[in-house]
Amino acid sequence: MKKQILAAIAVSVLAVACTKSTTKTEQVENPDGSTTTTTTTVTETSSGVDTSKINKAKEDVKTKVDEAGNKIDDAAQKAKDKIDATADKTKQDLNKAGQDIKNEANKVGKDAKEAARKGASKVEEAAKKVQEDLSK
Repeated sequence: MKKQILAAIAVSVLAVACTKSTTKTEQVENPDGSTTTTTTTVTETSSGVDTSKINKAKEDVKTKVDEAGNKIDDAAQKAKDKIDATADKTKQDLNKAGQDIKNEANKVGKDAKEAARKGASKVEEAAKKVQEDLSK
């Protein structure tokens, strides 16, 4: 799209550069003695222009537009690649963080179960002591 716009601008500039305008002013005396002034503008495209120069200029413009378009495409591809690499790295980091959280949660769960087991064991021992004291 950008290449087409630049090419159209280049062709327009060439067309305007090859156009010649001439202004003619003519004064005519009327039968009653008054004077009428007529201004005429003639626009013509010069046919004496060397078309090989125009064609060469068009080719130069086309070449430069293609080069600019290629540079834009290359820069866009590099930016896309960089974004993709960053996204992949971020995804890996998030997966690792998730695994770390899961592992730590499992450890906390095991520690809580162990603490509950020990607490239950102490409660059972205390209950036995209370029962022995009551039976005496």
